[in-house]
Amino acid sequence: MKYGRFTALHDVSIDVEAGEFLALLGPSGSGKSTMLMAIGGFNIPTSGDVIINDEVVTQKAPHLRNVGIVFQRYALFPHMTVWENVAYPLRRRRIASAEVAKEVTQALEMVSLETLAHRFPAELSGGQQQRVALARALVFHPPVLLMDEPLGALDRKLRQQLQMELKKLHRSLGTTIILVTHDQEEALSMADRVAVMAEGRLLQIGTPTELYCHPNSPFVADFIGESNFLDVEVVTVAGDLATIKITGIEENRTVRHLGLNGANSAKLAVRPEYFHVCGEGPGLAATVEEVAFQGDSVAMLLSSQQGELKLKSSISHGFKHGDRIKIAPDCERCVLFPSD
Repeated sequence: MKYGRFTALHDVSIDVEAGEFLALLGPSGSGKSTMLMAIGGFNIPTSGDVIINDEVVTQKAPHLRNVGIVFQRYALFPHMTVWENVAYPLRRRRIASAEVAKEVTQALEMVSLETLAHRFPAELSGGQQQRVALARALVFHPPVLLMDEPLGALDRKLRQQLQMELKKLHRSLGTTIILVTHDQEEALSMADRVAVMAEGRLLQIGTPTELYCHPNSPFVADFIGESNFLDVEVVTVAGDLATIKITGIEENRTVRHLGLNGANSAKLAVRPEYFHVCGEGPGLAATVEEVAFQGDSVAMLLSSQQGELKLKSSISHGFKHGDRIKIAPDCERCVLFPSD
């Protein structure tokens, strides 16, 4: 996908199974919305094809692709009531009035808005408007539903509530959903699979667990959740395991690696919750800079020979600013990457 000399998408190819919930996740400018708009027919690829239900639709106009679309700003008609907004796609398809009434009623019941059918969009909350947009996108039973950051304008609590409602709807309807989001929590909690994108490229696709536990690059390791990166010396390599010496820790450790290619130095990706506080024994000396209580966990910002590190624990150790501690990573859960 190109715009003049600028390439927005580089040879991206994804197969989405019928009934799957796929999230396109990436930072701003990653190409995720461009890809969604290509599927919907609002962007025409400069090469390759868009195929829906075994039909090539690359050159078809959006209204001929039979896909539902929900935008971040909902795009409701302000002069129409809730009922009229939801009925609009059916009327455009010249569906009989009796069938329109039946389908609209069912769609509004599906999103729990049947009592608000005669209100106008301006009389609704943000969450209610989102439900109207969803009902309108689903009322004609499209095989594919495209969602472009539909929850981005909502507050955190309402966003989490609607995430669960969308998952429940997806399970009951079986509609294929492709969601664009920059919110990793949203993608991991809702999708069957997540496609991580950056700079117009597909970096990794997999289940939320696969991406979190087995990232294939430092970018994915740090974009999905958080990661600390420790400098290590590679001592020996045997298969997919490497023996390493972590700078600041005396004892050698064994860890999984992803293609070191003979490198003598590497970066160990350690999630904050993969660190533990040592008592006696080998560990990395660190100083507590900040402590943040987060309800179900405690987060600490540490300074060390390895630079600034983040540690997260379900146990409150009672540490405070300035305390000296020793920490060590759970290497069985960490991933080793070649140094840049």
